[in-house]
Amino acid sequence: MAGAGPEIERLIALLAKLPGLGQRSARRAALALLKRREQLLLPLTAAMQDAADKVTTCRVCGSLSTQDPCAICSDPARDRAMICVVEEDSALWAMERVGAFSGRYHVLGGLLSALDGVRPEDLRMEGLIERIKAGGISEIIMALPATVEGQTTAHYIADRLKYHDNSVTISHLARGVPVGGDLDWLDDGTIAHAFKSRR
Repeated sequence: MAGAGPEIERLIALLAKLPGLGQRSARRAALALLKRREQLLLPLTAAMQDAADKVTTCRVCGSLSTQDPCAICSDPARDRAMICVVEEDSALWAMERVGAFSGRYHVLGGLLSALDGVRPEDLRMEGLIERIKAGGISEIIMALPATVEGQTTAHYIADRLKYHDNSVTISHLARGVPVGGDLDWLDDGTIAHAFKSRR
């Protein structure tokens, strides 16, 4: 961007690395931040520094938190016998927002992907195995995306867990027609899966 200066260029380049922001969106965001320095830029800078200083990864489940173990792992009211396996913190936050699950979580930190070079050792698998070995777990709930990578990861985890403890039930979230969904707008795979999983 001609005449913007290296500081603005660096801000735009860093913003463009965020998911969902391309160069054009990053330029608009940078301009909005700079124009509203007092209301946006300075508070955002302080919040980012605060997060960088205080947010850590829970040593038990792998979620982002300001305490270790995190509030969910530390909560005695949560069901210790159930672990819900999710790809990232965003899925954990979505589950917590709904409030339908009262157990604990395990955040893998990604999905197996040959194309992206993500291997089993790149995921937080060993922590999950250790939790199973420690005992007291009756069910592992796979809450992974309905993608090739998600299903490959779920199968890999199920195979690993069965090798360590056959008594643990492995379940998957139901997939199919969403509440309020119109069949005419759904893809063929979703409709086919809904028929297979009917009850």
